[in-house]
Amino acid sequence: MHSFGYRLNGLLTFAVTILALMCVIASLSDNLNIPSPSAEIQIMNINWFQKQPKGSDEVSLTMNISADLQSLFTWNTKQVFIFVAAEYETRKNSLNQVSLWDAIIPAKERSKFWIRSSNKYRFVDHGKNLRGKEFNLTLHWHVMPKTGKMFADKIVMSGYSLPEEYI
Repeated sequence: MHSFGYRLNGLLTFAVTILALMCVIASLSDNLNIPSPSAEIQIMNINWFQKQPKGSDEVSLTMNISADLQSLFTWNTKQVFIFVAAEYETRKNSLNQVSLWDAIIPAKERSKFWIRSSNKYRFVDHGKNLRGKEFNLTLHWHVMPKTGKMFADKIVMSGYSLPEEYI
């Protein structure tokens, strides 16, 4: 006869196996979702554009950010982390990225939004490289699932430029 301990061990092993199988199925079901998010960012105002005492350029922007990220949410999505980055080229680096704003979207109900905000983080270039610079604003997102691997993607919006002179 099997003792109570052997039966409990068998039951727990079976339960953990079923739970692991359900997690794998949940993770694989995310591959069936083909998201189609949309976003638009408008620069409403350049609040200031100045040279810092140590010689670096700094910019403060006011942006209108509108996005519809509802298609990123499935039943396995815990939350979505989003951020807006300014991306530009300099002589030294082919890609410079500066994070300007970020947010965590905890639910599908909050994933369609419009916000007006100044950059949350400093837009600084170590040098005098921002005058007259053309740059892209990119909305990045990271989908954090309840189980499985994290998914990341972005939307690049181009055609932005900074003034030739400090404001």
